[in-house]
Amino acid sequence: MRIVFMGTPAFAVPTLQHLFKTEFSVVGVVCQPDRPSGRGRKVQMGPVKALALSKNIPVMQPEKMKDPKFLETLRAWEPDVVVVAAFGRILPKTILDLPPKGCLNVHGSLLPKFRGAAPIQWAVIDGEAETGITIMLMDEGMDTGAILQQEVIPIGQDETSGELASRMAHVGGALLVRTLRGWVAGTMIPLPQDDSAATLAPILTKEDGLMSWGQSARCLANRIRGLSPWPGSYSFLEGARWGIWKVQIEDQESGILHTTHDAPRAPGTITAITKQSIRVQTGQGSLHLLEIQPENKKRMHVSDYLAGHRVTIGMTFSMGKQDDDAV
Repeated sequence: MRIVFMGTPAFAVPTLQHLFKTEFSVVGVVCQPDRPSGRGRKVQMGPVKALALSKNIPVMQPEKMKDPKFLETLRAWEPDVVVVAAFGRILPKTILDLPPKGCLNVHGSLLPKFRGAAPIQWAVIDGEAETGITIMLMDEGMDTGAILQQEVIPIGQDETSGELASRMAHVGGALLVRTLRGWVAGTMIPLPQDDSAATLAPILTKEDGLMSWGQSARCLANRIRGLSPWPGSYSFLEGARWGIWKVQIEDQESGILHTTHDAPRAPGTITAITKQSIRVQTGQGSLHLLEIQPENKKRMHVSDYLAGHRVTIGMTFSMGKQDDDAV
């Protein structure tokens, strides 16, 4: 059985590793082109490409999926099946129809929930208690293909999307191999998705990280977890951008709106400071900031920041620098 694998980031690596341990033959790998990344914006090789080259597997990185030279090479590889994991592009019909056994996708949700580019992040942001891996027979739609197999994965209460993705990637690799063997043997029956139950998980941008303190403490905490490690959550204090990486919810069980002794405070207001945390009012409940990243500094525990900087009760986080300048 000849396989062409399509994927680029770290999430796809365990699936390719699992395929290398099987009786199947990975004859080629397709990745997105190398892109600039990191603070230096240097062009870097993706994790899947690095793994493939270490195994002497040929790699293609087409700018366009309908590029004639790419399609010629893909046909020359003669895949029986194409396996896709976190590739980031919708495959055209030309490619979907190429392998006799079709194209199988490792998707990071329990489809039809969270169709789209960021299913793991949105499951955490939305406060889901569980998610899962779906092995899907791809069609021309966005994550709309028939389901071959699924596995449920619980989401930890304090787990970030990065931590969850790492766990899910290994589950996905093992599930793909089991599914592929059944699919080749003819024991897997594709199950059409229920489109009426579909939800979307659109691509995230840096702007999605801007915190709206009028939301509840629980919603904000879920969003901080869901946006970690990328794009990250942030707010502004006295015109300076603060990354917010780790928090603890106050009154998370009762949901009682926290107030100071004298009067309720506006969302975003600092209402208490200890050696270990900064408490901030939200629309419902309060958040204790535990790990932050002040502008032009590294991530640090709040205690380290407070040891050398002055923060006072009554200071207020805002939606942007212009809000602080107007105060």
